[in-house]
Amino acid sequence: MSAASSVHEQVALRLAGLEQRYTPMRQALVATLAGAGRPLSIPEILASTVELPQSSAYRNVTTLIDAGVVRRVSGVDDHGRFELTEELAGHHHHLACGRCGKVEDVVPSPRLERAMAEAARAVAEEQGYRVTGHQFDLVGFCPGCRLATD
Repeated sequence: MSAASSVHEQVALRLAGLEQRYTPMRQALVATLAGAGRPLSIPEILASTVELPQSSAYRNVTTLIDAGVVRRVSGVDDHGRFELTEELAGHHHHLACGRCGKVEDVVPSPRLERAMAEAARAVAEEQGYRVTGHQFDLVGFCPGCRLATD
């Protein structure tokens, strides 16, 4: 079984649990997000998924969020971006451009994850929390915007 078919099977099961169907439009949306390699805004999803009408894009994204399939990623601008949840796409972090708003996925090295786990443990201990996970976003300038600012 391929990773893509496994993702689609998991999505279908999650939607069935909410008595929702895994329609061809939702399948196309999930395939677009799975293949993007970074969180996408609704306009980017629509540009990549021509069979998905704008009128149903927001509704389908909301349904997939409710099913625990998609999550909203906050960037440095007001635009919402969406990606598959970590359970489906794997653990990663983000780089966000403070100029154009682009958000990219970063797969962390084991060394970085160990350092972050230790930092999270120390912060949690100081505040009396028990950490169950983490999200790490770096803000800077993407290569295109760096050229414009240098």
